Amino acid sequence: MLIAIDGPAGSGKTTVAGRLAGRLGLPLLASGAIYRVATWAVLRAGIPWEDREAVAARIRTLGFRTEWVADGLRVEADGRDVTAEVFGPEVTREVHWIADDAEYRAILLEWQRAYARDGVVAEGRDMGTVVFPGARWKFFLDASEDERAARRWRELRARGIDIPLETVKREMIERDRRDQERAVSPLRPAADAVTIDTTERTIDEVVGLIEEAVRRGE
Repeated sequence: MLIAIDGPAGSGKTTVAGRLAGRLGLPLLASGAIYRVATWAVLRAGIPWEDREAVAARIRTLGFRTEWVADGLRVEADGRDVTAEVFGPEVTREVHWIADDAEYRAILLEWQRAYARDGVVAEGRDMGTVVFPGARWKFFLDASEDERAARRWRELRARGIDIPLETVKREMIERDRRDQERAVSPLRPAADAVTIDTTERTIDEVVGLIEEAVRRGE
């Protein structure tokens, strides 16, 4: 059972995917966290982005997992919890080095498909278009820019990261632009995806809509 949920930052896709995975008894694949943890590993190792061979080698040897727990998404790498670090401002500024690069994405694509061999709820920006184009269920979540920025700001504050809302919104808009315009795996809904506007919907409402569609086999 493959369920692909895509959308821009702050659309609610990670929380929705996490709760949906719990209801359906499936593992969660949080692809955004995967790109972040790969970025974190390269930065932590002090590898310059110009050394492409070393960057690729570090990504290939990285051991990590993502899971949804009671208080949200948990990211583990090299045997420890690195959630706060991978969602910090330094990784946020540098993640484009991994996300925009075809070679690095190909390495992580391989990992994602192997992870989903027995079924998965996968969320990200290209789950339904590139990673799992044959997924039976595809959804694209979106919301207004103000709402998405406010959600991300609250999420960061909950993690102890204090950044002005205006900064969060500006960085989010820039990230959206890069994701939509990049040549490799641009952010866009799959042709056969169901689009859901989450601006005025609760997480439970969105999860319910998707779960109902999946259980009905639509």
